[in-house]
Amino acid sequence: MAAVGGFLAVDIGAVLYARGPLGSGGRLVPQTFVDAFRHVYGRHPGYRLNHAKGVAVSGYFDANGAAAELSTAALFRTGRTPLVGRFSLAGGDPHAADTPGAARGLGLAIGYPHPGQWRTAMLNLPVFLDNSPQGFYDRLLASKPDPNTGRPDPAAMAKFLADHPETARAMKVVKEHPPTSGFADSTFRGLNTFLFVDDSGERTPVRWSLVPTRESRPPRPTPSGPDRLFDQVVRDIRSGPVRWRMLITVGEPGDDLGDATVAWPPQRRVVEAGTVVLERVETEMPGNARDINFDPMVLPEGIEASEDPLLPARSAVYAASFRRRAGVAGAPPAIDSDEVTP
Repeated sequence: MAAVGGFLAVDIGAVLYARGPLGSGGRLVPQTFVDAFRHVYGRHPGYRLNHAKGVAVSGYFDANGAAAELSTAALFRTGRTPLVGRFSLAGGDPHAADTPGAARGLGLAIGYPHPGQWRTAMLNLPVFLDNSPQGFYDRLLASKPDPNTGRPDPAAMAKFLADHPETARAMKVVKEHPPTSGFADSTFRGLNTFLFVDDSGERTPVRWSLVPTRESRPPRPTPSGPDRLFDQVVRDIRSGPVRWRMLITVGEPGDDLGDATVAWPPQRRVVEAGTVVLERVETEMPGNARDINFDPMVLPEGIEASEDPLLPARSAVYAASFRRRAGVAGAPPAIDSDEVTP
C-alpha cells in the first residue's frame, strides 16, 4: 500500500517536461497520454494503457556477486532473490494479433513484495525510439492506424520523422537487429541509463540487458495463430526453466546518459551480474504480476535514476495507467495459459 501511495503521489504531482497540445505554454501531463492511448487504441477498461496483452511469470534472480563492486543493492550479493514478471507486447489493444515485429516487453519485480525490490521494464530493442516525452507522444499519435488500411497514415508518419530525426536514426538501428522467434530467445534491454552506487558513494552510469542462454532463431516464416508468441513462451517455460544472463554495461565519460535513442559503443566494460530464471508462467489474475506497476523508478538502495527525461515521464504515465485499471472487474485476461496445448 505504501508503494501504491507513492505511485499515486508521483501521478498527481507529475508534470512531464515537454510542450504539449494544450495550447500556448501547455505541458504534457499523465492525462494527456491517457487520452492519446485511448485515441489510438480505443478504451479497454481494466487493461494497461500500453503493453495491454501479456502473461505473468515468476522465478528468481541468481546473483553471482560480481555487480556488488558497483552497487550496494542487496540483490547483487551472491544468492537467489525471488521475482515476478510479465511478458507483453507493445500497444494498447489487448486482443491484437501477435506479429514478429511488435516490440516485446519483459517487466520484472526482483525481490517483490519486500522492501528494497527492484522493478525494471525492458524491451527487445537495441535502443528506444524516442528521447523525450514529447517525441513519444508525437509518435504515438502519428502511429494511429488508418481504418481503411490498418497502417499509419504515411503523410503523418513522414512529418513526424522529419520533426524527430532522433527517432528516424533509432528506427534504422532497430531494423539492423531483426526480431528472434519468440520471447525466450529475445535479448531484453533496460535502454535508459541508471546509476549504480557503491560502498564509497561513487556513482557509475550503467545500462543493463538480459541475454538468453538458448540459441536465438529467426521468426517462423508461417504464422501459427494470433497468440503465437505467447503460446510458445507458455510451452517453453512449462518444458523447463528459461534463463537469461544479466549483463551490466558500464558507461564511460562522453557516453550519452540522457538519450535512450543512442547506443553506447560495444567496447564498453560489461559485468555479468548473474542469471534470471523464469520457471512458472500463468494467466494474469489477482495476486500475480497482473496488478504490479513496473515503474522503472522503484529502485533499491544502491541504484538511482539518471537525468534521462523519459524516466519521470514513464513513472508518471505508468502510475496513471495503474490507477485507472486498479479495481476494475470483468476484464478477462488477454492470454489464458490454460488453453495452450503442449
